[in-house]
Order: sequence, then structure tokens, then C-alpha cells
Amino acid sequence: MLVKYNDIFDMKTANIKNILSEGVVHSKVSLKGWVKSFRSNRFIALNDGSTLSNLQCVIDFEATDEALIKKISVGAAIAVEGTLEESQGKGQAIEIQVSSIEILGESDPETYPIQPKKHSLEFLREKAHLRVRTNTFSAIMRVRAALSFAVHQYFTQNGFVNVHTPIITGSDAEGAGEMFRVTTLDGKNPPLNEDGSINYKEDFFGKETNLTVSGQLEAETFAMALGKVYTFGPTFRAENSNTSRHLAEFWMIEPEMAFFDLNDNMDLAEDFIKSVISYVLENCKEDLAFLDQRFNDEEKQKPQAQRSEMTLLEKLKFVTENNFKRVSYTEAIDILRNSKPNKKKKFDYIIEEWGADLQSEHERYLVEKHFNCPVILYDYPANIKAFYMRMNEDGKTVRAMDILFPGIGEIVGGSQREERLEVLQERIKALDIDEKELWWYIDLRRYGSAVHSGFGLGFERLVQFATGMGNIRDVIPFPRTPQNAEF
Repeated sequence: MLVKYNDIFDMKTANIKNILSEGVVHSKVSLKGWVKSFRSNRFIALNDGSTLSNLQCVIDFEATDEALIKKISVGAAIAVEGTLEESQGKGQAIEIQVSSIEILGESDPETYPIQPKKHSLEFLREKAHLRVRTNTFSAIMRVRAALSFAVHQYFTQNGFVNVHTPIITGSDAEGAGEMFRVTTLDGKNPPLNEDGSINYKEDFFGKETNLTVSGQLEAETFAMALGKVYTFGPTFRAENSNTSRHLAEFWMIEPEMAFFDLNDNMDLAEDFIKSVISYVLENCKEDLAFLDQRFNDEEKQKPQAQRSEMTLLEKLKFVTENNFKRVSYTEAIDILRNSKPNKKKKFDYIIEEWGADLQSEHERYLVEKHFNCPVILYDYPANIKAFYMRMNEDGKTVRAMDILFPGIGEIVGGSQREERLEVLQERIKALDIDEKELWWYIDLRRYGSAVHSGFGLGFERLVQFATGMGNIRDVIPFPRTPQNAEF
């Protein structure tokens, strides 16, 4: 007999999200979840991960086996059956009058670390395998999942093809050299060349390989055949940084578009980011309301001068409801050089001359103080940008663009790519990059080259902005940072 998907779904127990929104009083329900709290040997707060809210389950102490009651503790997995009734207590409209209860998995109340009280984020990072059971992290991960869905939905609806680019690569897209090596060679006694260097010809791939820092270069090859493509996958940076903005392993969203110039690229990036943030505003209202309150409470603990002028929800709407201001790097430098914080030396990094690499404090000043809207900076100095960005006619700047947000600074970086063979080769040579390693990328300029553009968006940076979390380690399930690869 063929079993339809809907029939299978109907056989499953209900979830709390549906019960709270659609539950009918006096109807019978079956639920499975984890105990968040247990009061007076009678009231169980049950959560199954489908929503931030718990559902109160009321057991009959007199009719329930005492040995079973002793097994009900915070963290235990249970199954309950009963009848939905109007709640007699405050805080919930309905509750379950339990007719039967089963302990699916006991929890030791003496050692279970996620008790119903406030825990520090530092403590919870040490319990990353359990921290998603807290309200804060369950809300973050539901928002993260919604953002991920919104990303794929946006690109699919706009005619993009999803491409899975390699995780293991022999090229360095950024030219930074901070990459994790991939090898099967003996770490204590690797084969050596006559000059004492490691002989990678005897390695698994026959050459030196690394974990990718970007799927962009490979995505460009597909854009030159499929028109509009995007990658969304893990990337890696071996940067020895312990700041609240850096991870060694993170996810990148990277669209590449044939026949798009820089203006097209900026149009797409603005529309894309407004779309995905609008999606979570519409579909994650409960979680965002909770995170907004948490954000406000955290801000109150800071000195007045360091507090955000906007709530979390106001920041999100600040992005969706404002047109992004487009400003050249040169104009931005003039604004910053003449700003009060710069003249009074309030910036940590004083802007003195054209060519300076902007810091987060400069980017936030432009967004939050000067323009009071999201900003797109474009036409950066060539010497602070990557080799693949298209050189402008002035010979000094490239067709690069960065999108700047409140509270976070740069969130998107992109450019029109260099489509001219000779110019690209000159740039590669000037930066002392081995042209032989990029022969296939250079080939794109030999066979049907065309104007094309793309951008990169660090997914965790987007989740951090959408959830209001101060540390990027708290928006990824298991953060990978220097000296930390636990779990």
C-alpha cells in the first residue's frame, strides 16, 4: 500500500507551535518534548523546539505513580497525552490536562547544566552541545534557519543556479595566504625536495592544497556559462584572531552574475539583503521579539556612550525601509577626514590621507551619524583590494563595493570582476601571484569574456545582525576559533 506524505505527517505527534496557534479546547493531543521546568509536582513546562513558547502540562499528582514523578526533571525527554483545556493560570491561554505520561529519557538534576536560570554566554559556549535548549539559542537557530531558507528562496525565484564549489582548493582567492593546509603527508617526516622544502608532489593531490577561503573564483566559471549562479557553503580562514567578529570556519553566500556591471551588482545586493531581512521580520516575529527584548536589556548594562541608539527591530527596519546611500570611497574619505571624531582624535584610527583602509568605527560613523541610512561605498584604492577586481580608468581605483550596516560596519563586499585578459595578467604579476595556479581562471578571459560581477556575504555576520548578538561565536552551532575545536 502506498503511504502518502500527508498520511505519514498525520501519524506524527503534534507540535507546540501548532497547538498554541490552532489548538481546539477539549481536543485530545499527543506531544513529545523536553522538560523546561517542573513545579509543585504538578506543572510541567514542555518545549519541543518548534517555538520559543512552552506548553503547560498539568498532571494529576494523586493518580500518577510517585516513582514516575520522581523521574520528571529539567532536561528530561517525555511523551504526554491528554486534553487541551483553557488554562486557569496566568501566562498561557491553554494547557494540557495529562492523562498519560512516559519518560523517554531521564536527566540527572544534579549535573544537568542548563537549569531554568540565566547563564552567561561564556558558560554556554562551553556547553555548546546543550546551549540550544536555552531560549536565547533556540531563537537564534530558528532565525538562522529562516535566513538560510530566505537566501535560497530569493536566488531561486530570481533565476539563479545553485553551484557547490570545492572545499579543497589549490588557489587562494583572496591572496591573503591565511589558509588551512590539507595534506596526508607524515607530519613528523614529510618527503623533502633537495632544497629542504616539502615535496607536495608526493601528497594525495600531487600539489599543495588548502581549505577554501571563498568559492568565488570557481563560481565565476559557472556564471560564464549559466548566467547567474550562487554558492552558499563553508569557508575557512586561518587567521589567528580572537575578536567577536571572526571565526575560523564560517558560511559564505556568493552570487556571481554574467553581464552585470557594478551598478547592477549594487542593485542586486541591496534588493537581496532587504528581501531576506524582510522574510525573518515576517516569519520570526516571536523569536525576534524575544531577541529584541534581550538586546535592549543588554544595552542597558553598557555605559551610556556605548549604547545603541536603535533597538534590534529598529535596526532591521532601518535596513528594509531605507534606500542605501551610494558614496565613492574618495567622498567618504573627505567626510571622515573632516568629521569631528577625526579632528578631535576620537577615532582609534585617525584618517589622514587618501588610501587608508577603513575600520569598523569609520564605517559605522558614515551609517549611523553622517548619512543615517545603510551605505554602499564603491571605487576603492586598488592597493587595498583583491587582484580580480576591475581596474578603473584612473589606474588607482577598482570597481569594488562594500555595504555598511548600523552596529556592525561592513556586511557585504563585492566588485565588478576584471574581464580584460591583459589587465588581469598585469595585476596578478604585480601582486606576485603564481599565474600557473590560476591558468583556468585566466582562461575565462580568453574564451567569451564579458562584463561580470558578484559579491560575498558572510552568513554568520548576517545572522549576528538579525539577532542582535554581540559575539559571532553565538550565532553558529559549534564555533571554530583559535585553540578551540571542541564538539
